[in-house]
Amino acid sequence: MKKSLILLGMSLLAACGVQKTELPLLPEEAFQTTVDGKPVALYTLHAGDITMQVTNYGARVVSLWTPDREGRYEDIVLGYENIGRYIDNTGERFLGAVVGPYANRIAKGHFTLDGAEYTLPVNNNGQTLHGGLLGVDRVVWDVVSASDDKLVLHYLHPDGQDGFPGNLDIEMTYSLTPDNEFRIDYKATTDKPTVVNMSNHPFFNLKGEGNGTVLDNVMTINASHTTPVDSVLIPTGQIAPVEGTPFDFREPHAIGERIGADNQQLRNGGGYDHNWVIDRKTESGIEQVATVWEPASGRTIEVLSDQPGLQVYSGNFFDGKSIGKYGKPQRYRESLALETQKFPDSPNHDNFPSTVLRPGETYTQVCIYKFGVK
Repeated sequence: MKKSLILLGMSLLAACGVQKTELPLLPEEAFQTTVDGKPVALYTLHAGDITMQVTNYGARVVSLWTPDREGRYEDIVLGYENIGRYIDNTGERFLGAVVGPYANRIAKGHFTLDGAEYTLPVNNNGQTLHGGLLGVDRVVWDVVSASDDKLVLHYLHPDGQDGFPGNLDIEMTYSLTPDNEFRIDYKATTDKPTVVNMSNHPFFNLKGEGNGTVLDNVMTINASHTTPVDSVLIPTGQIAPVEGTPFDFREPHAIGERIGADNQQLRNGGGYDHNWVIDRKTESGIEQVATVWEPASGRTIEVLSDQPGLQVYSGNFFDGKSIGKYGKPQRYRESLALETQKFPDSPNHDNFPSTVLRPGETYTQVCIYKFGVK
């Protein structure tokens, strides 16, 4: 009997191991190259029930495998199968990338700080989006350390890159935890006053990349206000209540339930591409800001952050022309970005919380994506 129990235990362990070892992970050699004299590689992290692959080119999350309620694994982020497709990208630029030094848009690529005027390159309808032409997504990050469950990355954003002032020294840590969390910690300092609003841009599909719409995903957002935008997605300066609008996710709603409503904000964004003002319980500290549930698979994402804003983007501008890493088109409203951040456009709006960073100060931010099933 004892021998049978041991054999049964070994069989169960082997079965569990097969699930992980049979994941069709991308080969490291497909990401080995040099960009601007700096080495690029692919790193694989494991913890709990999740496995993630990251390249230090743009600190991009390339794949992220999680189980459904039956224990079946799918890769739930959009990406490409080799580094060449990221470098010579003709599709969505920000797949899986860190974005900054200023996430979201700065109006007309212009802001004033301490009486000095700064002009940035415009790259989105006459605005500066996600840091400009180079940003932090089209550069190679230095790998400080790498382990089975943690990757520490560093980038010195030099004074004047994309027009931003100051040598911005950024350290970012990607960690996976035994509780099935993907945690992102940011830290930055500067030698000159500047503006900072870092974020991360995984495009999630809880059914698996290329496996269908996100419109049936059920979402909650702990926010009673948004920052409305104009026709080029620049905040107007208002902080508007969600009560009685398609932006009220304080109770669970399917993403597609009201996305086609007769609403000017939805027309401006082509759907949801807006910042929610989180109803924070404390001025600092990590709190739950949103949840997403995919009913068919049972997969869930819980978003936690210490930031005041959450940008939700429902994949409105994918045209299906770009092919993902498994040979499937990256199509309209088949992915969801959940970006924790400061308020967008803060350099142009005095009434929004400041994103100014000065010498001697340290910018910090935490974002956690916690995966589960129900």
